[in-house]
Amino acid sequence: MPHAVDPSRAAQHGGAVLRLVDEIFPLVEGFYVDLHKNPELSHREFRTASAVAEWLRNAGFEVTTGVGGTGVVGVLRNGDGPTVMLRADMDALPVEEKTGLPYASTARGTDEDGNDVPVMHACGHDVHTACLVGTADLLASSRGYWSGTLLVVAQPAEETIDGAAAMLQDGLYTRFGRPDVVLAQHVGPQPAGMVSHRPGIILAATATLRIRVFGTGGHASQPHTTVDPVLIAANIVSRVQGVISREVSPGEMAVATVGVLRAGTKANIIPDDAYLEINTRSLNPAVADRLIASISRVVRAEAEASGAPREPEIEVVQQVGVTDNDPEQTAGVAQAHRAYFGDDYVIELPEPFTGSEDVGVFGLPGDPDPVPYVYWFVGGTPYDVWQAAPGETPYEKLAGVPGNHSPFFAPEREATLRSGLAALTVGALAYLAKEEDAAPVITPTGGQAPLEADPTGAQAPMGPGRIPPTEGVPAPPEPAPYPEPDPYAEPARPDPASTQHADMESLLGDEPEPEEGRRWDAPPPPSADPFAQPPQGPAFPEGAPPPPPPQGPPVAAPPPQGPPVSAPPPTDPPSGEPYPVDPPEDPPHRY
Repeated sequence: MPHAVDPSRAAQHGGAVLRLVDEIFPLVEGFYVDLHKNPELSHREFRTASAVAEWLRNAGFEVTTGVGGTGVVGVLRNGDGPTVMLRADMDALPVEEKTGLPYASTARGTDEDGNDVPVMHACGHDVHTACLVGTADLLASSRGYWSGTLLVVAQPAEETIDGAAAMLQDGLYTRFGRPDVVLAQHVGPQPAGMVSHRPGIILAATATLRIRVFGTGGHASQPHTTVDPVLIAANIVSRVQGVISREVSPGEMAVATVGVLRAGTKANIIPDDAYLEINTRSLNPAVADRLIASISRVVRAEAEASGAPREPEIEVVQQVGVTDNDPEQTAGVAQAHRAYFGDDYVIELPEPFTGSEDVGVFGLPGDPDPVPYVYWFVGGTPYDVWQAAPGETPYEKLAGVPGNHSPFFAPEREATLRSGLAALTVGALAYLAKEEDAAPVITPTGGQAPLEADPTGAQAPMGPGRIPPTEGVPAPPEPAPYPEPDPYAEPARPDPASTQHADMESLLGDEPEPEEGRRWDAPPPPSADPFAQPPQGPAFPEGAPPPPPPQGPPVAAPPPQGPPVSAPPPTDPPSGEPYPVDPPEDPPHRY
């Protein structure tokens, strides 16, 4: 079982490492905008995977592509210590975007049934991927602060909940090493800047059943000469809800949803068959198995009761268990987050979400020696949207803001990315941070002057009127002289030293699929600037007044305080001069 370092030590090192975030943030933001404009469906993440691989190579990782399909694995070895795996998902959804953002997706793709569909990052996987590569770059640029091995995994096909299993089956742990702990995060509808943890079960188990029932077709004027499969299907839809209300204990959570029902071609023709897809959710593995067994029994019984000419076809096409956070490791990471962000911005969820994920597959459930994992949420709802949402309690407000899988889902860009970068970096340092008390120099990657780490771990001043640092953390001292020699000198890295100098035009080329005879993971040929039409306005609902702009380069992620900056990002580091504006004094909410 991995052992987390002292939370204050992780926060101190995290604060020092994240002093570089302003240098890298413009590229992370531009990377996110490009991913949002160019989403790709599950198992088709060719362009996204190529961009991730190129970023990791430039940051000094050993990179392997095509793991489990389009998955990308980056390995960075930095001396003795634990192996920490950071995971993000890359795929998008068949949803037509309606956010009105200047960088909204207009992409289209082909789904697994061959249908042409709109494609949108409606679940925030663009945020996850941008924060993953940004964190990888930050840690690669600050190797004097940590020791161990960093395993960075960009996973395909989370939305079809088979991407994690595909990567494991392709030898993820046997080829690249078994991690001591897995860390992952997900953007959600909570206020931007909020980090939410829950030990134990945080997400539900799910299964999807495809069902086809058969009848005997005929003319609608003579139903007595037919066996109507539409009636069989209708009875199944009704009877399945009886499974929930009469076969599952009232003390358990269970959901069964008929999301697809198709039959017939014309009103006066009784068809030969009907097709259904039923999705289940539960928080108890025994209940999950019971739902599948009971629904299958109901389907067969209804077909027999109607005199169907043949047995129905029932297939479980997607299934994954609960996401069950290791309690001890979750407590350690949450403490490190509290030490860095402050208690007002890190909460413990009182109950699980009923959504589902396949990140738990990386934990090897059922294995005699499972891998512990910690999975948390990073809020993405803009501050003004949260404040304007109906309701008094957080749960009432959550129901009134656009959530994941909504065509209106639009995370607050800067606050969400900054908090995601910080949360993942501090989470990694909770295991990798060195215990020494020395204050090593951060090796800058963009030509700026060296930064002396504050040995107390205090974060940089946040400007007049901003949210103060965590209680009890002393103010940063005056800059110390550059130490010579540096006991934690950065090993030489090939140029370019980071993605600050990468060829982003080539990296983010517009070609979504490989050409004949070219590897899919090879950088696409040079093309027009993918940011040729940068966003021209803030991403807020029509009629809503934008909040004031941000006040300089925060290290922690306060509530959103301004409209997103335009893309492409500036090539020069921000000046750091605060804007003369007063932000909200209180955190966005408390549970």
